Amino acid sequence: MLDPVRSRSFAFILGSPRGGGNTETLARYAAEGLPPDATDSWLSLSELTLPPSPAGPLLNSAEKVLLDATLDSSDIVVASPLHWYSVSAATKLYLDYWARWSGLPDLGFREQMRGKNLWAVTAYARGDETDTQPLTGMFRRTAEYLGMEWCGALLARAHREGDLEADQAALARAVAFFGGDR
Repeated sequence: MLDPVRSRSFAFILGSPRGGGNTETLARYAAEGLPPDATDSWLSLSELTLPPSPAGPLLNSAEKVLLDATLDSSDIVVASPLHWYSVSAATKLYLDYWARWSGLPDLGFREQMRGKNLWAVTAYARGDETDTQPLTGMFRRTAEYLGMEWCGALLARAHREGDLEADQAALARAVAFFGGDR
């Protein structure tokens, strides 16, 4: 767990192929409940061009932006819509880069990730929360593997634009998600 006296910084990594969708909206509602002294940054994976295979020379500009945001934050919030019971393709590619960074001996990625908080935010269009178990299980296991604190997932069912805003219970859960007790 991170030092509670230290100010927290939240990196919101948006994995939707389009901006302004239900998952991003849910994450923005959740950000309203961040601790007052916390900082936040927002990166959209659809706006950053990562090579489809994490290999080759270290750090193109998009990779460097993502690596810096990942390492410089105390809390990483991955906001991905549910796609085929898991994360979006862009989010999966971002996590593939975590594996790449873990293998770079001079970076010490795993050591730097230890103790950070990992959160997930997702909107799903059909089914129920049990359909999100592969997604949440992947994040939980990733956190365990890296010695991070798995802080949970904010889930909401929303198919069309406006569905989320009509779900007052989901919005209340969103604003309370970061709770201040971590």
